[in-house]
Amino acid sequence: MSFGTPAYDVAHLLGGGVLLLSFVLLYQRRIDAVINAFAVQGALLAAAAAWQGYIQGAAGLYVTAVIAVVAKAVLIPLALRHVLGRFGLQRAVEPALGVGPSLLAAVALVGLSVLVVLPITAGQAQALTREDLALALSVVLLGMLMMITRRNAISQVIGLMSLENGLILGAVAVTGMPLVVELSTAALVLMVAVVGGVVVFQIRGRLETLDTSFLHRARGEEPPA
Repeated sequence: MSFGTPAYDVAHLLGGGVLLLSFVLLYQRRIDAVINAFAVQGALLAAAAAWQGYIQGAAGLYVTAVIAVVAKAVLIPLALRHVLGRFGLQRAVEPALGVGPSLLAAVALVGLSVLVVLPITAGQAQALTREDLALALSVVLLGMLMMITRRNAISQVIGLMSLENGLILGAVAVTGMPLVVELSTAALVLMVAVVGGVVVFQIRGRLETLDTSFLHRARGEEPPA
């Protein structure tokens, strides 16, 4: 599979779309917009998994695609919107680092991913696999960046789930990945959602806010600038 073929171009477009949505997540200033962007990212991830299933002839990847679109594009966003509406939570993102610096840091992390992945995989995998792995690592690092630079607990949970999107994107790019690995990775989504929900409710119940900087004040510490 080489550059310029439909299989390569579509796979590259979908993987790039997942990465682009990671930038969109960092750019948003409202929780509602963050949830919407995460839902679109989940849909693109499902499309990427389905396309990889088609070009690899791996029926198991269609199962991964279905799980991704149901869980990430529909159920989890609906659950997060329900939490926002039911508890009347603050809808501002509350960044610990401004949007501009966050995007600059994201660009640097994408460059780091390319510099790390492409030389290591040179001569060991197809061009598409190498580039998809670089994209996947970029999504993982941007998910970590979102968790670090956002004070709102829901934003941090979405950052964690976006990180997991990168793991799935990398898994589906590798030809011959066993179905059990795909299913266990997809199951991790539900576990992350459950754990994230518990954390959000605990913070809300104890502190009456989802700004995690209040955790420092609760321990008698000064919150980070």
